[in-house]
Amino acid sequence: MTAHARRRAAVVAAFPDTIDAFLVSRVVNVRYLTGFTGSNAALLLGRDGIAVFATDGRYVTQAAAEVPDLECVDARASANALVARAVAAGAGRLGIEASEVTVSQLETLRVAAAENVELVEVGEIVELLRAVKDGEELDRLGRACAITDAAFADVLAELRPGVTEREVAWWLHTSMRDHGAEGLAFETIVAFGPHSAIPHHRPTGRELAPGDLVKMDFGARYDGYHADMTRTVVMSPAAQWQRDLHAEVLDIQQSCAAAARVGAFPRDLDAAARAAIEASGHQPSHGLGHGVGLEVHERPFLSAATSDPALAENVTVTIEPGIYLPERGGVRIEDSVVVSAGGSRSLTSSERTLIEC
Repeated sequence: MTAHARRRAAVVAAFPDTIDAFLVSRVVNVRYLTGFTGSNAALLLGRDGIAVFATDGRYVTQAAAEVPDLECVDARASANALVARAVAAGAGRLGIEASEVTVSQLETLRVAAAENVELVEVGEIVELLRAVKDGEELDRLGRACAITDAAFADVLAELRPGVTEREVAWWLHTSMRDHGAEGLAFETIVAFGPHSAIPHHRPTGRELAPGDLVKMDFGARYDGYHADMTRTVVMSPAAQWQRDLHAEVLDIQQSCAAAARVGAFPRDLDAAARAAIEASGHQPSHGLGHGVGLEVHERPFLSAATSDPALAENVTVTIEPGIYLPERGGVRIEDSVVVSAGGSRSLTSSERTLIEC
C-alpha cells in the first residue's frame, strides 16, 4: 500500500458515524491524500472503499502521472461532480469540510445533491491526521529546514551597516532558491532596531545601524513542505539589555522545546511559555507555536485558544517565544521541531546563542 493509500484508509477509519462518504475539497488535503499538486481538485472517499479523484481538463495529464491509482473524473466543478458520484454510489450522508466550504459553495453542493444525499458538516478530519508526519514527510521537512539554515549562514556573512531590511530579505530569498528551495514558505520578516519589536514587521528601506537588533523570520518550501525559523542577532556593539533579553528568550525557548514531548497538551505548553515571559517582567504577545508541514500554519496550534489534543510521536511544530519592547527592539527565537517521547528534536540547527555581527 502506498503512503497516499494509507492516508486515505486512515481518513476512512476516522469517519464519524454520521457519514457514509466524505468529500475532500480543500486542495492541500487532496494533495496529502493523493499526491496531486495542481490547483483544482476534489476527492470522494466512501466507507465502502470507494475513492474517486476529480480535476479539470488542464490537469488531466498531470493527474495521470501524480494520481495513477485512482479513477479521475474530468470536471471543472470537481466537487459538484463528485457529489453526483456519491449519489450514484448510494451514499445517503455525505460529509463536507465545514471549515473549507463557503456559503455559496454549499448552495451549489446542495443543488448537486438534490434530495438524494444529506450533506453533513464535519470537523477537520484530514488536518488532525496531517499533524503526525510519516518518514517521507519528515525527510522533506528536514530538507526544507536545511535549506533555511544554509541561507541564514549565507546572509549572516553579508550583514553590515547600511544594508536595508528589503535587501536582506531579498538575499534570503535568493539564497534559499540557490540551495534548492522551490519557493518561500511565507513572506519573509526582516526587522532592524525598533522594528524588531513588531512581531510581524514587513521589510522596509530602513538601513542597518550599529547596535541594532536584527530579527529574521523566514523559511524555505521544498517539495510542498515548509520550514519556519527565526533568529535574532545584533549588529555590534551589543548593549547589555539586548544580551539579557536574548538570554531570557533563549532560556524559555529551550525549556519549551524540551517540554514538547509525547502527551503534552499544546495549550499547556503555551501557558508555560506565557508564565515564563511574565515571570521575566514582560507581556506575552502571541502563541508559542503551530504545526508545520504542507502548510506553514497547520494543526496543532500551541496557543491559549486551542483545544487540540495531546502531542503524538512525529508531530511537527514550531517553538517560537518572543519578547518585544516597543520603541527599543524585540527578540524571537524559533525552531521547527519533531515531537518524541523524550522531548523534541530540532529540524533547524542554526546557532541560537546571540551572534554579534
